Amino acid sequence: MSEKPEEWIVEADIITMQKAMEAGEIRAVDLVAFYVKRIEKFNKTINAVLEINPDALQIAQALDDERQKQGSRGPLHGIPILLKDNIDTGDRMHTSAGSMALAQSFAAEDAFIAAKLRESGAVLLGKVNMTEWANFMSGPMPSGYSSRGGQVLNPYGPGRFEVGGSSSGSGAATAASFAAAAIGTETSGSIVNPAHHNSLVGLKPTVGLLSRIGIIPISHSQDTPGPMTRTVTDAALLLGALTGVDARDPLSLASEGNSPRQSDYTTFLDADSLQGARIGIPRWFYKNLNEEAQRIAENAIQVLREQGAVVIDPVSLPCEQEEWNSDVLRYEFKKDLNDYLAKLDASIPVHTLQEVIAFNHEHAEKALVYGQNTLIWSEETSGTLTEDDYLRNLVKYQELTRSRGIDHVLEEHQLDALFFPGDEGYDIAARAGYPLLNVPAGYTADGPMGVMFSAGAFSEGKLLALGYAFEQATKYRRSPIL
Repeated sequence: MSEKPEEWIVEADIITMQKAMEAGEIRAVDLVAFYVKRIEKFNKTINAVLEINPDALQIAQALDDERQKQGSRGPLHGIPILLKDNIDTGDRMHTSAGSMALAQSFAAEDAFIAAKLRESGAVLLGKVNMTEWANFMSGPMPSGYSSRGGQVLNPYGPGRFEVGGSSSGSGAATAASFAAAAIGTETSGSIVNPAHHNSLVGLKPTVGLLSRIGIIPISHSQDTPGPMTRTVTDAALLLGALTGVDARDPLSLASEGNSPRQSDYTTFLDADSLQGARIGIPRWFYKNLNEEAQRIAENAIQVLREQGAVVIDPVSLPCEQEEWNSDVLRYEFKKDLNDYLAKLDASIPVHTLQEVIAFNHEHAEKALVYGQNTLIWSEETSGTLTEDDYLRNLVKYQELTRSRGIDHVLEEHQLDALFFPGDEGYDIAARAGYPLLNVPAGYTADGPMGVMFSAGAFSEGKLLALGYAFEQATKYRRSPIL
C-alpha cells in the first residue's frame, strides 16, 4: 500500500484506512499529507475547501505517536475529517458561515461535535465552503456561493451540474476525496440535497440527537449537524462519534437513551436488512421527475423488491399537498443568530443581525452580489419569538409533518420507512425534526442522483440498516474524474 497510496486512499473507507494504520502500512501524517496534496492539486477545479488546518500535520503526528505508545482510540483515530464553515473550532481556523463579516472570526472553543471528533482521535483537516448563512441570506443566491469563498462546483461536472446546498463544500470535497469524510449541517435539505447531487451518503439525524452548540444557527427547532460520506458504514461510524447528550442544548437532552450502546451504529449494518422490511412509496413525490430520473427511481424500487422488501405502493401522507412557508425559520434565525453573534470577540465587526446587514451594505460590491433580502426579512421580526404567527406556525407545521405526516403513514401501513426519489420530501422531515438518509442511486444527464429513506424520530439505526442493504446490493457510487 505504501508504494502508491493514491491508488487506494482516493476511495478508501475509514475501516480500510484504520486497518492500514494498525498494520503499520501508513500513518495519519501520510493521510494528511496525501489529502493536502490532493486539495492543492484539485481544489481550484471545484473550490470546496476554504482553509486547511495549519496544525493538521502536528496533530496527526501526535496521534501516530499515541497509537505507538498507547494504542488506538477507536475507528476514527488519525482519520482526516473536513468541517463545514459554520462549525466552531477553537484553533487557528476561522468560522464564518461564508460571510465576509465573519471572515476573521476565530471561535473561542470547539463546537460540541468538533470536540467529540477530537476526542475520538479524528484530525480536523480544514473548513469547507458553503452557501452563505446556510442559504438564509438571499432568494437569488445559488447553492454553494458565499462572499467569503466564492462558488463551489460539483466535481462530477464543474459548472454543469448543480452542486447542492447549503453543505455544498462538504458534499463536493467528500465526493472529490479531499478527506475521509466531512460534516455538514441541515435545516431543510442542506445535507441530503448536496449528497444527492454529489453521489454521497448523507445522514440528517433527528434534531437533538447531535448537539448544535457552537454551530452558527438558522433555527433551533430544525438545525442539526450530520455526516457526509462515501459509504454507509462511514456514516454510521461518524454518527456514533458525534453522538452525546449536551446539557447546553435543550433538545439534546431528549436524545438520552435513544442511541445504541456505546453509540455504535455499525451494529445495525446488515446486508440482509431489506429482507421483510416494509417500505412505502409516497407517489406524490415522484410525479415531477423527468423520464431519466423516473427510470432510476423505478429501478431503485425494484432493487428493494429483489432484496426481499415488502413494497407498499402507493402510500400517501395527509400533509403532502400542504403549502409550506419559511416563517418559523424567519423568526428563529434572528433570535438564534443574535445569540451566537453576541458571544463573539469584540474585534469582530458584527454582533447582531442588524450589524451584519449594515456591514454588507458598506461592502456591497463583494458582500451583496446576490443581495440580502432574506436577512432583511428576518430582521423585521422582534427577535423575541413571541409573535402569534411564529407560535401558531411552529405548532401547525410540527403537527402536520408528524401526526398528520410521517408518523401517520408509518402507522397506517406498518412501515419501516418511506422511500423518496432524489431529495424529494426533505422539507417534511425537516419540519418534523426527523432523520433522513440519502444514498447513491445512479447517474443522469443532469448529474448524480440519490434515493432517500425516511422514518420517525431516532430511527437512525433502522435507516442506516436499510441504506446499507441498498448500497451493498447496488454499489452505484463511482469517483468523479477530476
